[in-house]
Amino acid sequence: MVVTGSDGPPLVGDTSASGPRHKNRTRVSRGMRTAGGMVPIAVSPTNNSSDSLPLAVLDFVGIEYGESAADSIAGAVRIAQALEGAGYRRYWVSEHHNMNSLACSAPELLTAHIGAHTERIRVGAAGIMLPNHTSLKVAETFRTLLAMYPGRVDLALGRAPGTDPLTAHVLRRGVRTDPAAEFPNQVAELLAFLGDGFPASHPYARLVAAPVVPERPELFVLGSSHYGPQFAAVNGLSAVFAHHMSPEIAFEALRGYRRDFSPGEEGGEPYSALSVLAFASDDDEAVLEFEAAWTLTMQSIRRGDREPLRPEQVLEYARSGEFRSSRRDDGRMVTGAPKAVAERLLEMRQLAQADEIVVVTPSLDRDRRTASFTALADAWRSVA
Repeated sequence: MVVTGSDGPPLVGDTSASGPRHKNRTRVSRGMRTAGGMVPIAVSPTNNSSDSLPLAVLDFVGIEYGESAADSIAGAVRIAQALEGAGYRRYWVSEHHNMNSLACSAPELLTAHIGAHTERIRVGAAGIMLPNHTSLKVAETFRTLLAMYPGRVDLALGRAPGTDPLTAHVLRRGVRTDPAAEFPNQVAELLAFLGDGFPASHPYARLVAAPVVPERPELFVLGSSHYGPQFAAVNGLSAVFAHHMSPEIAFEALRGYRRDFSPGEEGGEPYSALSVLAFASDDDEAVLEFEAAWTLTMQSIRRGDREPLRPEQVLEYARSGEFRSSRRDDGRMVTGAPKAVAERLLEMRQLAQADEIVVVTPSLDRDRRTASFTALADAWRSVA
């Protein structure tokens, strides 16, 4: 259950079956508090490799109009390889369901596939929507990934469903629980499976999340509200905030995370990333089409339309007076020439006191996306 002080953020913890809630603060990085005691957790260090840029990409693995899911996944491999060559630190895939326009319903499988076709870049899911899964299965899956790609696997945890209510109902087998209320204990249980096990008196003490490996994935907590950064700060975990979903609170939320961070183990340090909707190009028309495509995508989602956009539909909208007259900078996306985009992302990183920027570039044209990522990396080196 959630254990909080009267004015504190959400924490991970448990009480005895008969005891009341209390205010003892339990940090999941040190272990999971259960009726049987504390479970120690092995913590792997954050990868601050000096030979990679503090840049990552979150890919929705979009299916372009007229192509197959196989084409989309092959395209994702090419993007990851280009990012590795450009010096990006991570390539992440999201978890979304019931979408004809996306191929990311199984991010753990995509992570394995991308890992097999790259050599150095970190790979992972951002995230695994934990309420859709069991903690044991997630632990087994990511330990298997670590056995395949030691030192390269990331696991970012979210509490949203990543889909509509009906699909979430099916994913959770009709079990009626409050995902927000269940999330802290799910995280604690996951960390126990990824760590040194449960106390001898615990019902799960005999269970092993196999295969057993000497490390755990690099863990992050996703957030688009204050909840995620607060949860990560109190429990000594790394945080990722979705600026592209909640730009109005993004900087404040991550500054608060760093201010309130409480180490989960001796010497633990805060580590945060800011995900930003961004596109870099010297071609003004390409920039307009990216912005138009995102606008149409949001309109489609609100209508419940899950089909890929047609290129001519985007082109027509991008050239329309309606779009051009309504186009304004609301701070939600960063677009323009590569140097200008890199400078703005660096500024945003400083405002958020973040360690990394996660670039989100959904677009109809995979070649344009790849060119944007490469140009941004080059520009970043020139202005950082």
